[in-house]
Amino acid sequence: MQKDSIKKLVIVGGGTAGWMAASLLVKLMRGQLEIVLIESDDIGTVGVGEATIPPIQIFNNVLGLNEDEFIKATQGTFKLGIQFENWGAVGDKYMHAFGAIGRQIGMVPFQHYWLRAKAAGFAGDLWDFSFNYQAAKQDRFDRLRQIPNSPLEGITHAFHFDAGLYARYLRKGCEHAGVNRVEGMITDVSLDGESGNIESVTLKDGQVVEGDFFIDCSGFRSLLLGQALGVGYTDWTDWLPCDRAVAVPAENGARMRPYTQSIAHKAGWQWRIPLQHRAGNGHVFCSDYISEDEATQALLDNLEGKPLADPRVIPFKVGRREKFWHKNCIAVGLSSGFLEPLESTSIHLIQTSIVRFVQMFPSLGLDASNVAEYNEQVGFEFESIRDFIILHYHATERDDSAFWKRCREMEIPESLKHKMDLFRETGRIFRFNNELFSEAGWLQVMLGQRVMPKAYHPMADALDEAQLRDYFNNLRTIIGGTVPKLPTQKDFIAKHCAAPGM
Repeated sequence: MQKDSIKKLVIVGGGTAGWMAASLLVKLMRGQLEIVLIESDDIGTVGVGEATIPPIQIFNNVLGLNEDEFIKATQGTFKLGIQFENWGAVGDKYMHAFGAIGRQIGMVPFQHYWLRAKAAGFAGDLWDFSFNYQAAKQDRFDRLRQIPNSPLEGITHAFHFDAGLYARYLRKGCEHAGVNRVEGMITDVSLDGESGNIESVTLKDGQVVEGDFFIDCSGFRSLLLGQALGVGYTDWTDWLPCDRAVAVPAENGARMRPYTQSIAHKAGWQWRIPLQHRAGNGHVFCSDYISEDEATQALLDNLEGKPLADPRVIPFKVGRREKFWHKNCIAVGLSSGFLEPLESTSIHLIQTSIVRFVQMFPSLGLDASNVAEYNEQVGFEFESIRDFIILHYHATERDDSAFWKRCREMEIPESLKHKMDLFRETGRIFRFNNELFSEAGWLQVMLGQRVMPKAYHPMADALDEAQLRDYFNNLRTIIGGTVPKLPTQKDFIAKHCAAPGM
């Protein structure tokens, strides 16, 4: 071990963020690091991050988690995409399905052939060519990497799960691996007078916990990075005006859908997330246009099952910390910023923040270029996800409420404007700097919300009409013939990963 190596790392806060951080560090650092996690049973967690996106599989695989056991332990279900209702216009419905749409021919992305066929009148629906979408709408699921006897991708999946149970599941593994959990409420943070680094934290019972490096997982309070180190917050409310969520668990409806629902209302939107033992429900809204009581009633009126607890309101401010790493501290999870859960990115941002930290793991010297690179990368990810979420609000024809008029008419970031203009004029989408959301994701949201290109790539004319019709028909035949052979999600879970008592 190098002389200037960090030997003791302290994580402040448990929940999903804290235990994900501890899990990856204790797995990858292999005894090189003493890890202490401080959390208090008296502090609740926000607990609305119950829907995920496919990269969570990579994280779980690195930890060595068995997927069936993980699903059982977290009361989880499978997720093939997110269905959006009433976003482009009242009555509209489309899905941001995971996985590929169609199949690229040569260097020309599939959407250009679809746009050409649409102009000729025989394209059909874009989602005819999404295997994930077709399986989702029939409530079907299987672990299928590739459609048999074809070049087409199989199912691409993520999960719905109880975030509290996930944290508990990770905690058990962490403690077994040697992470020291300390119960207690932090009352003071001590800084070194010369360097400004965090030296220690003091608990309510007087215990002092010292460390070489600290990870702030204290939620919206941002106890270390925000309060103790004074890192400011960049507010994105002008672009994403919702500032409250009301959440309530409820009994499941009749179906076990393998997708999240996002249903737009007059001043925000409602989520439905099906788990094995209950459904997660919430209403994200803007308090400038609707009261908390009205928002709560709108949620209760649109549940599919009996509520299992009293609704609770969660205030938030959309935005990010000006820095994510400052001195000897990084912020992970809500302490680093908040983007509403429209595209299920909260847990993903925890994952990528801690993965980047491992990749850039510092010495005691805290090299400035290393810190700057971390802040640049995490900042770009926040901003690219921000743009994708703004797209959902801005690309709308709704004029039935003051909220939607504001969203439609607002000025948007230049980065998003460029992406939308390029698509409108040429049908082209480019993924910049390995940003999170793929071309297929941008394509589905823009088309689903009535952003229609004026043109397609000239090379799409290389096929004659008969060839293009045959190509589309073959894709439909392969997908349409495979989906009915898949088990329903309900049957798959009952066979492989039903939680105890289900």
